[in-house]
Amino acid sequence: MMSFAYLNLNLPLKTALATSKASPTNFNYAIVLLFVEHLRDFGDVFVFPIDKNNGGPYGDFVSLHPTLKTADERTSAVGYVVERLGEEQIPGIRDELYPVTSSFGAPIFFSLERAAAPYFGIKAYGVHMNGYVEVDGQKHMWVGKRSDTKQTYPGMLDHLVAGGLPHGIDCQENLIKECEEEAGIPRSISVKAIPVGAISYMDIDGYRYKRDVEFCYDLKLPKSFLPKNEDGEVDSFKLIPVTQVAEVIRKTEFFKPNCSLVIIDFLFRHGYITPEYLGYLDLLRNLRIGDCS
Repeated sequence: MMSFAYLNLNLPLKTALATSKASPTNFNYAIVLLFVEHLRDFGDVFVFPIDKNNGGPYGDFVSLHPTLKTADERTSAVGYVVERLGEEQIPGIRDELYPVTSSFGAPIFFSLERAAAPYFGIKAYGVHMNGYVEVDGQKHMWVGKRSDTKQTYPGMLDHLVAGGLPHGIDCQENLIKECEEEAGIPRSISVKAIPVGAISYMDIDGYRYKRDVEFCYDLKLPKSFLPKNEDGEVDSFKLIPVTQVAEVIRKTEFFKPNCSLVIIDFLFRHGYITPEYLGYLDLLRNLRIGDCS
């Protein structure tokens, strides 16, 4: 059985770092407990119930302390924990807050440092945009190469524009902002991006349990457009035929993993992957295997 940790927001004013009923010998379960152990020094922030069934110290979840009554109090308290744990336990801290909610658009329970979200199993949201042009009747996609100094996935291939959805901004405005910062796309063009759905996925990597939902956009760009990175996070851009992009995804792991999912969704919607392909429905279903809520 797969073990995991996530913040359970089903009950009002109660946040829980949940673990499955897997055996403590399970590797992922052990990893979860190792991270939970780091939280035990913060008894004024977290409550650790006794597991009456298995005799373990954690039970089904770790709750936020009931004295933390407001979203601001919870944000401040958990933020202090993240600051104390620091880069050693939570690398890539960037002072950018993500809203913690039970589902997209639901009331915000508190806000959490972006880099810490997967360590607490928080469901995170983002925007990804397929920027493409048509050349002689064939679609070509702009692909970026991430800077080698990026804290996450350095040097990997990426979308023309993508970014997490922070607290206090909606999807469209966030996409417009990212378009300007990452590719120098002016608002007059980026407002034409078309929302085309979402993909969702889950991934366990060490302490991190990623439960992400990415809102997908398509933007047909003028042939004359040349992207220019403005925030130093992209080394270069290249315009590549979509058929070649598909081959890169099929044969290599050069793309940042969630970008591959969004591009595969593009391939479905634009007819590059058809029902004649073996595993068509399985692949289509797996694009939304996560909690898409």
